[in-house]
Amino acid sequence: MPTPKDAPIERPVFGKLLKFWRGVHRLSQEELALELDASTRHISFLENGKASPSKAMVEAIADVMSMGQRDRSHLMIAAGFTPDTQAVDFYAPDYKWLRKAMSLSLNAQDPNPSALMDSCGNLLMVNRGWVAFFQDMLGETDLLAVKNYYDLIFRYLFGQHDMTGWENAPSLILMSLQQEAIFNGDVQLQKAIERFALYPCVPKNWQQIASKVEPMTSFRIPIEINGQLESFFTVTHNIGSLGPAAFLSEPRLVMITLYPEHKTSHNRISKPTTPIEHPLLTEPPQSASG
Repeated sequence: MPTPKDAPIERPVFGKLLKFWRGVHRLSQEELALELDASTRHISFLENGKASPSKAMVEAIADVMSMGQRDRSHLMIAAGFTPDTQAVDFYAPDYKWLRKAMSLSLNAQDPNPSALMDSCGNLLMVNRGWVAFFQDMLGETDLLAVKNYYDLIFRYLFGQHDMTGWENAPSLILMSLQQEAIFNGDVQLQKAIERFALYPCVPKNWQQIASKVEPMTSFRIPIEINGQLESFFTVTHNIGSLGPAAFLSEPRLVMITLYPEHKTSHNRISKPTTPIEHPLLTEPPQSASG
């Protein structure tokens, strides 16, 4: 189909971003070319889409413009490359503000069970509702042994009853993790996925099942409570930097909260009336007078 003569010329996203950042730093094409030891013609071709940059060129441009991790990641994605990111220590002093923000977020979900984890599912923080809910199911000793959220889901929640009719839930979880591992080249996550896939509750054809279901930020999971199967919504919040690189920039954190689907299930979740203890428990919210 021919393109109308008055139709705007579409330039690749990388070219648009490059021109934008030249403007931010008040660099002409000639000045940028000099910094990169490249020709002005090549810079022009990068901006109008006649040439594509190598990964080394993108890194060099980011260095010249002293880009931080977020903006460097955006430039990499626009050029068709996966950003190189380094894992960060959630417990490092520099992230005290983030731990405080996550603590407030988790406490706001009480009494609904809510947990914060890293991209591999390793638990970082939990709220009082989470401890109370799963302590009743597993017991204090077994719950203390749980280090990974997905191990908890696959072993204790999905593994305690017949999953017939609920095959979508474990399949969707694994499909989401698998694509993230491939996209990011995350070796540790890939090893975790291979371990999760061995649980009996995971269908052998989980990839085919998940491929036919559109993933959402929320889906239902079955949880057996006192011999009765209850349905819960699991709502996922991905926590990262703002912008296109939100799912790539470190720290890549995930907060998952369980909400009972039916009113009758609300009785299963209530505020703890006795002191709750757990090494990952957030600090209790301060009173208005505190």
